[in-house]
Amino acid sequence: MNINDLEKYIARHARAHLVGIGGVSMAPLAEVLKSIGVNVSGSDMNDSDSVQHLRSLGIDIAVGHDADNIKGADFVVRTAAARDDNPEIAAARNAGIPVFERAEAWGYIMRSYKNAVCVSGTHGKTTTTSMVTHIFMNAECDPTVMIGGTLPLLKAGHRVGNGDTIIMESCEYYNSFHSFSPTVAVILNVDADHLDFFKDLEDVKVSFRKFAQLVPDTGCVVANGDDENTMSALSGIDRRVVTFGISENCDVKAENISANDHGTDFDLIWNGEKVTTVNLAVPGIHNVKNALAAAASALVLGVEPHHISEALSEFHGAGRRFEFKGEYNGAKVYDDYAHHPGELHALLDATLSLGYERVILCFQPHTYTRTKALFNEFVAELKRPHVTYLSEIYAAREKNTIGISASHLADEIPGAKFFETFEELEAELRKTAKAGDLILTVGAGNIYRVGENLVK
Repeated sequence: MNINDLEKYIARHARAHLVGIGGVSMAPLAEVLKSIGVNVSGSDMNDSDSVQHLRSLGIDIAVGHDADNIKGADFVVRTAAARDDNPEIAAARNAGIPVFERAEAWGYIMRSYKNAVCVSGTHGKTTTTSMVTHIFMNAECDPTVMIGGTLPLLKAGHRVGNGDTIIMESCEYYNSFHSFSPTVAVILNVDADHLDFFKDLEDVKVSFRKFAQLVPDTGCVVANGDDENTMSALSGIDRRVVTFGISENCDVKAENISANDHGTDFDLIWNGEKVTTVNLAVPGIHNVKNALAAAASALVLGVEPHHISEALSEFHGAGRRFEFKGEYNGAKVYDDYAHHPGELHALLDATLSLGYERVILCFQPHTYTRTKALFNEFVAELKRPHVTYLSEIYAAREKNTIGISASHLADEIPGAKFFETFEELEAELRKTAKAGDLILTVGAGNIYRVGENLVK
């Protein structure tokens, strides 16, 4: 089965059953499929707000996975978490009902949009996709949006619009973005990650190059001209490439960069000409580059520069991206999703320059394979804060078959402390936090709960 087979089912308004329908990218997929005339049903392990919303649209949803749930379905779309041993997937296979991946369904849907902006990269995807969304909303383009996090502007991680633009966060894991149909393919950076799937950095580069080659001759690749791995991956590619960055040779670049009270001001340069001034409300040079990527995506699609500057001045971050949680005992508490040494580096570059007396990093490593593969890189970054606290590794999809613990990281970092439970970590913060401190809860797992409990 491939995307052309999927087209046949959607074209005849067949019945689709979505396994994991309440998920962050499955819920908007259900809405879009329903809006184009597909008869949608679904199932999810939890009766969430997303499930309740979809029910309000007339979609029949079962809580829990059961083979009976697929009765009457012509085809099935599954979330990445639904493996072949899921009872609904197994029942569909046995009954000869075709099973498509979520990314394949989104890839088909993209074909119906004039503009498909797909934001990829090892780091910064959610923030940049959110910035692009702000710009196209400001320009009143009424886009359809799919983000891997919550954007306050949308009060959700997605929206279903009626315009001719779709904006999609695009992940390289399992090569899922190869199913997409971008007209603008954004590549923020290329780094060694997801090494439980990719063999090495060169394998990651091959994946991003294939993604870029999905762009049609009339489309555009927006690429980080400052990132050596990105430019290596795209070397000699026969597509239009527009580069962004802060180096002299980039097509879209920032000049006269200066820090403001909350972020960074810079002049936006496009093909050698200043087109506007941006007052960015989030800190760090990494966010300047994210903003440049978003701006470049808009400029190549003809968005007026004033929409770019207005939108970026109103952007205060996506959920779990340097998100302010509140104060405790005079200390400021922020949360961030950084879970790769490159992301930690950018976060610490930004926060260590903000003038706090102490930056207290509470880090929860994400997956055993990533922690082992990038152990030395993690140690180098975790030595940088004034105080480093570590909680145990968040397993996600893995089992600990390699015997690694966050305590092994703590052993290599002078003064670092390892806490077996969040309760112990929270107790330490309550005892030591004071005015002048910046407390960061960091990681892709559930470490955010520590900060939320602290400021309650």
